[in-house]
Amino acid sequence: MSDNLKRKMLNALTWTTIDRFGQQAIQLVIGLVLARLLSPDDYGLIGMVMIFIALSSVLIDGGFGQALIRKEKANQTDFSTIFFLNLAISVFLYLILFFSAPLIAFFFHQPRLILISRILFISIIFNALYFVQFVLIIKEVAFKSLAKVNISTTIISGGIGIFLALKGAGVWALIFQQISYHLFRLILFFIIRQWRPIPVFSISVIKEFWRFSVHLLGTSLLNATFYNIYLVLIGKLYPLKQLGYFTQANKLSETVNFSFQQILQGGTYPLLVQIQDQEERYRRVYRKIIRSISIFLFPFIFTLIVVSRPLIAILLSGKWAASIPLFQLLCLANIFTPFFGLNISVLTSKGESKKSFQLELIKKGFILLSIFVCFIYGIITMLIGFVLANFIAYGVSMFFIRKSLTYHLRQQFFDIFPSLMVSLLVSIIVFLAKGIVHHHMLILLLLQVTIALIIYILFVYVFDNNLFLKIKTYITDRILKTTDYKNFGKPNL
Repeated sequence: MSDNLKRKMLNALTWTTIDRFGQQAIQLVIGLVLARLLSPDDYGLIGMVMIFIALSSVLIDGGFGQALIRKEKANQTDFSTIFFLNLAISVFLYLILFFSAPLIAFFFHQPRLILISRILFISIIFNALYFVQFVLIIKEVAFKSLAKVNISTTIISGGIGIFLALKGAGVWALIFQQISYHLFRLILFFIIRQWRPIPVFSISVIKEFWRFSVHLLGTSLLNATFYNIYLVLIGKLYPLKQLGYFTQANKLSETVNFSFQQILQGGTYPLLVQIQDQEERYRRVYRKIIRSISIFLFPFIFTLIVVSRPLIAILLSGKWAASIPLFQLLCLANIFTPFFGLNISVLTSKGESKKSFQLELIKKGFILLSIFVCFIYGIITMLIGFVLANFIAYGVSMFFIRKSLTYHLRQQFFDIFPSLMVSLLVSIIVFLAKGIVHHHMLILLLLQVTIALIIYILFVYVFDNNLFLKIKTYITDRILKTTDYKNFGKPNL
């Protein structure tokens, strides 16, 4: 790998990591504060309408974002055409949802959803207005600018939500948190990336992009639908409070899982495109990414599952105890999701968007089957089915990658096996530690986390001594307040 591409990949992964973990850390703190101020019913009401926000966002993107990124010489006509198309779609969707609000409220038996929906769906138009600026920043690999926008808007919108919650606004604190997030993203994107559309609209541009984008659109629609299908089912079939518990558990699990997934997809896709025709080099980069991320992801997720009881009791308070088993199952279900998402990015970057769509269809088929078989037995059983469906789907994606990259199943398995086995060992030892402390949740949490950290450090030392030395050097340099960070985290590709 050339030094230039190494620098680009390192910079992209670094700033994407800062963006995702910074944003998620801030959201976590804000979410913890709001969870203590608001009720499960408030979260349940928001959960009922999130599927409409998600589907609208997908339709606005339409797969055109990745098409613009992939086109090497995209011009002003391309960007302006997509801008006006997205704006028209967003206004059309808002009008449909505005007049459909009574039907949404009737379906969930919640009259309050009429006004909630009509106000919350305004964010759809804001999203369309800044979409092209967002794409330009990704295309230019300007992840530092993106991190600034995301972290700033998260802080501002979170502050607005907390202020309203303290004033007793209830569910409206969550609503205006969402709206202000998209509003300030719109403002900051126009300031940081000063692109403006020109009065042009080309049908030929849409036709050119559509051949590539249609499969991505189908994939994204499937993802959005199935990501939110549990919210719809639980909201329809169970009490509002149960949906609130699920919504909170899902938010907490996504704080981790979505971060890893976005780091892999957002930080690597533009760079993988650049080496899509260099098979050996591509495979080497891919394997390095898989091994590196598994060292961090597996121990973290398994430890999080084990310490969830004291963690939620301390952070959210006892009123959210019913969320604990839901949180554990969601974390387990999504443990391979970042790798599955990376495999989708691999297929897409190599121009095989049809295969990525087929893979998503297969995954959704397994999820749908699990729902059909398990939903009558309750929420817990339904989520166990979700775990099995995700595991099987990742196994299928390994077959797709084997053919696309000539990356054999045995190699794929042994690239993640050491991290997976040690993570299971860590989780068992951490679980047994709860026998030492029974009732004091804070002491139990600190003890479990300390044990997990010690075992993890030993694991990294034994299995990836090079990484261990880099981390040690980095920490030592930080303590000594030196400025030589150039070699930290540089991939040996």
